[in-house]
Amino acid sequence: MKQICVLGAGYVGLVTSACFADLGNNITCIDIDENKIETLNRGESPIFEPGLSEMMQRNIRAGRLHFTTSYAEGLKDAEFVFVAVGTPSGADGEAELKYVRMAAEGIAKAMQHPLIIINKSTVPVGTGDWVADIITKRQDHPIPFWVVSNPEFLREGSAIYDFMNPDRVVLGSLHPEAAEKVASLHRPLRTTIQITDLRTAEMIKYASNAFLATRISFINEIATICEELGADVKEVAIGMGHDKRIGPHFLDAGLGFGGSCFPKDVRALEHMALIHGAHPQLLRAVLDINKHQRRQAIVKLRAMLNGLRDRKIGMLGLAFKPNTDDMREAPSVDIARQLMREGALVQAYDPVAMAEAARELPDVRLVENAYEVAEGVDALMVITEWNEFRQLSMKRIKESMAGDVLIDGRNIYDPDRMARLGFRYAGVGRGPQHSNGG
Repeated sequence: MKQICVLGAGYVGLVTSACFADLGNNITCIDIDENKIETLNRGESPIFEPGLSEMMQRNIRAGRLHFTTSYAEGLKDAEFVFVAVGTPSGADGEAELKYVRMAAEGIAKAMQHPLIIINKSTVPVGTGDWVADIITKRQDHPIPFWVVSNPEFLREGSAIYDFMNPDRVVLGSLHPEAAEKVASLHRPLRTTIQITDLRTAEMIKYASNAFLATRISFINEIATICEELGADVKEVAIGMGHDKRIGPHFLDAGLGFGGSCFPKDVRALEHMALIHGAHPQLLRAVLDINKHQRRQAIVKLRAMLNGLRDRKIGMLGLAFKPNTDDMREAPSVDIARQLMREGALVQAYDPVAMAEAARELPDVRLVENAYEVAEGVDALMVITEWNEFRQLSMKRIKESMAGDVLIDGRNIYDPDRMARLGFRYAGVGRGPQHSNGG
C-alpha cells in the first residue's frame, strides 16, 4: 500500500483519488473548499461521473480514501503528491496557473520529508521547472523533492474506465528514479508506460488534445461542404474511418467540441506558440470552425422559421457531451443565449445537467423530460446526443409541437424517417436535405 496525497477535489482529482484507492493505496485528497470536503466525507460526489460515487463510498468504508482541507494532514505520511488543480483559461487564452502556484506553496510550507510531486493538471510546457523553483524558494529548510509530469487523458463520462484501462501512461522528469517510482504506481494497470523528459511529457498532453480537436473541426468543415454539394457527412466519415491510417474516432460532425479540455487546451497551445514566435494558424482555424458550428445552427433555424422573435424553441440536451453534467464551454450555452438575444423563448431538458443549467442559463425554462420540451414549440433542437433521445417516440414529439422544424445538431435521427413523420429536418452535413430548407 502506497501513501498518496492528491491536491484538488475537482474532476481529475476525485477520479485519481478514487481509482488509486481502489487499487489498494491509501489516499488523502486535499481541497480548500470546506463545504466540498464535508460533502465528500459523507461519500457524496459533487460531480456526475458514472461509477464515481460508488467507488468513493466503497473506498471510504474500507478506510483507504480520506478528504481534508489540511496540507499538514494530507502530506504527513505521503510519498507521492499529485497536483490536480484547475488551470482555467486566462484573458489571452493562456493557462491560468494561480491554483498550481497555491498548491506548490502549500506543499513547500507543509512538507516534512522527501516527496515526489506529480503534476496531473494540464499545464504549459515549462511548468514543472517553475513548480520546482517555487517549492525550493518557499521551503523553511531544504528538503529533497522531485517533480514528475503525469498528464491525464480522462474522458468525462468514461473517466473511471479510462483511468483503469489507459492507452498509455506518460511520465516526464529530469530524475529517472522518481519517474520509475511513479511508474510503479501504474504497473497494476498493465499498459504502456512512456518515460520522457519533463517538458516533452507536458507537450504530449497539449498535442494530443489539439489533434483530437482538429479531427472534430476537420469533419465539421467537411460537413459544411457536404451540405453545399449534396453529400452525407455520416457516410463520408464511415468511408474515411475504414482507412487504417485515419480510423473512425472523433469523426462525428455536429455542433463542435466543448468541455473543460479541448477549447482551453487549444487556446493555451496557441498562446504558447504565439509568445515563442511560432505561427499557429491551424490551431486558430480549429477554434474558428468550432465557433462556426454553433452559429450555423442558429442560421439554419432562423431561415427555416423566417426569424426567431417570439418563436418558442425546445432544446434536447444541455451538457457538453453525454454522461456528464458538465456545461463548461457547452454548445447549448452559446446557442441558448443567442436565441434569447434574438427574441426567442427557450425551454430545455437534460438528463443530469439541470442543476448546472439553472445556474448557467437562468432565463431558460427547464422542464421535466424530453416530451415536455416539445410541447408547443415551433422548433426542436438536438444539442447533446444522450442515448435516451435516440429512443424517443418522434411521432409523439411531432404531434405535441406547434411547428415542424427539427434541427438535429448531432445527427442521431434518420433524415428520411423524420421527413415521413412530417418534420422539416436539418442535420449537420446531411446534403440531400439541404433543399428542404436546411
